[in-house]
Amino acid sequence: MYYAQLRAFHAVATHGGFTRAADSLGLTQPTLSDQVKRLERDFDVALFTRAKRRVQLTETGQRLFELADAMLDMENRAVELLAETRELRTGNLTIAADAPFHLLQVIGAFRRRYPDVSLAVNIGNSTEVLAQLLDYRADIGVLANTPDDPRLKSIMLRDDPLVAVVPADHAWARRGAVPFTDLLGESLVLREVGSTTRRLIEDEFRRRSQPLPAVIAVEGRESVREAVAAGIGIGFVSEAEFGYDARLAMVRLKDCDLRMREFLVALDARLRTRAVAAFWAEAEGLE
Repeated sequence: MYYAQLRAFHAVATHGGFTRAADSLGLTQPTLSDQVKRLERDFDVALFTRAKRRVQLTETGQRLFELADAMLDMENRAVELLAETRELRTGNLTIAADAPFHLLQVIGAFRRRYPDVSLAVNIGNSTEVLAQLLDYRADIGVLANTPDDPRLKSIMLRDDPLVAVVPADHAWARRGAVPFTDLLGESLVLREVGSTTRRLIEDEFRRRSQPLPAVIAVEGRESVREAVAAGIGIGFVSEAEFGYDARLAMVRLKDCDLRMREFLVALDARLRTRAVAAFWAEAEGLE
């Protein structure tokens, strides 16, 4: 390749002579002269007309100078972009999460420190989040479990009990807590296959060797809330996600300890990038 020769040629054309050009590049004058001569020799062209103390571009030299000038300008712009990214004055970060609630504090801290980095949050169930991580559509994921994959690193964000959600006028709303066995005979509103809340409930019925009640499957947490509010059945969320809704009441499950854990997860290779490492550091600082 001819990068060094083109840079030497550009310096001579810019400074109008070999001595100042060599000084600007930190080279000796003979080294600089050899680089320019190589271009002229390899392509059998004259790039300069040489006078006593000054050189002038030939017609071919002028055309090459315009190209070399554009090349070095692009190099400078690339270096500026990399420097800005290193200092996080620019960049993009894509997060895939099964729920945004556990991320809000970390996102707030990250945005205050790096306001010029663009963030995008994609919501999906655990299966979808993991798929986005592994095929590089997302830089960071939030999952309710840590996959057994040596390529992935994780830190825990939250650890909360799973609770039942009933309409505010439901008889259970006044009780505050019920045994898990009281769910038998009730209609349950569960999320789609692949969600962690559904897996926890199904696993608990299986562990007790009890039949799973009638299930209405819906997609997403908001759909669960709306279905419960409409009296269709009993839903489930982590206690931290329940929030406030005058239509609904939270009911704890007395005789079981189903936990909703949320982990920040990333490919180990991604943790070497500046934006992902910075977001990870913010999450660790809030533990």
